[in-house]
Amino acid sequence: METIVLDIGETLVRDDRHWASWADWLGVPPHTLGALVGAAVAQGREATDALRILRPGMDVEEACRARAAAGRGEHLDESDLYQDVRPALGELRAAGVRVVVAGDGTVRAGELLRALDLPADLVVTSDEWGVRKPDPEFFARVAEASGAAPEATLYVGDHPADDLFPAAAAGLRTAHLRRGPYGHWWADHPDVVETADFRIDALTELVALVGAAGSADPVGSGGVSPDPDPDPDPNSDSVADPASASASVEAKVVRRGTLRSVR
Repeated sequence: METIVLDIGETLVRDDRHWASWADWLGVPPHTLGALVGAAVAQGREATDALRILRPGMDVEEACRARAAAGRGEHLDESDLYQDVRPALGELRAAGVRVVVAGDGTVRAGELLRALDLPADLVVTSDEWGVRKPDPEFFARVAEASGAAPEATLYVGDHPADDLFPAAAAGLRTAHLRRGPYGHWWADHPDVVETADFRIDALTELVALVGAAGSADPVGSGGVSPDPDPDPDPNSDSVADPASASASVEAKVVRRGTLRSVR
């Protein structure tokens, strides 16, 4: 693996402040908006649909501009980073890997990220490129910024429909990160299991992937083999009783959904 490209939101940056600030702007308790975001994620919808539930017909981009004009625009500092970001990126660069940060975000978000002086060779946002995920052109730009062949480039993200599927379609290798609402909820969906080259629980696992990317064995605590079986044996003794078995099956049906049709 020569280059690792990382998504931004809920990969490097926690979204706590983002949603709390929206709740404050709309005058609702943070837990109310958080619950609606979770509902949107579970339905395979855009997280911003939660805002439109609270304010039907809301133009989110216009609201963003209004917040900025009111002095309540974007803010980002060290406390917004997940704790494994600096250690993981630093180790990757020390191992000779090119590190690129490329995800959806405003021009302002790009400026704020670069001000944090992350151990990365390039930090860029979708608005700076003029194209957003999951547009294939975004991942064409990722491949260009990588400086390596697609098969030697790993894209890391939490969102299956915005990160995993389009990156794989572009010929990049992929790692799905079990982090944030999308990352946790959809982690075991068959489409994710089938598509992801690797599934990880922390960015620090990426260092091990660099030397083992060509292996067919499971990698790291979250790694998977290239041909996993997402459906357990229905005759397995792991289920204690028929009632719990029924509940388990129902949960899997809900989690399967129609993920590939998102967006």
